[in-house]
Amino acid sequence: MALLQNEREVIMDIKTLGLPLAVAALLALAGCSTPTVVTLQNGTQYLTKDMPKTKTKDGFFEFEDISGAKVKVRADEVATIRAED
Repeated sequence: MALLQNEREVIMDIKTLGLPLAVAALLALAGCSTPTVVTLQNGTQYLTKDMPKTKTKDGFFEFEDISGAKVKVRADEVATIRAED
């Protein structure tokens, strides 16, 4: 019976620590993002959550804008990619 009590205490410790650890991990990941401005040749600008992926094999840049929309543009249409000020 004592072993069962110890197992319950360990499980409770894991549950108690789980939420704060998950929150800390999410905060750490959020701190790694680099908001970026992608400007196209025609003047269109996209504000992204993070630096776009490098050019794909088929010659496109892929990224997610701040509204969550997935954007894919031809590399030759991109004028600049810079970190947001």
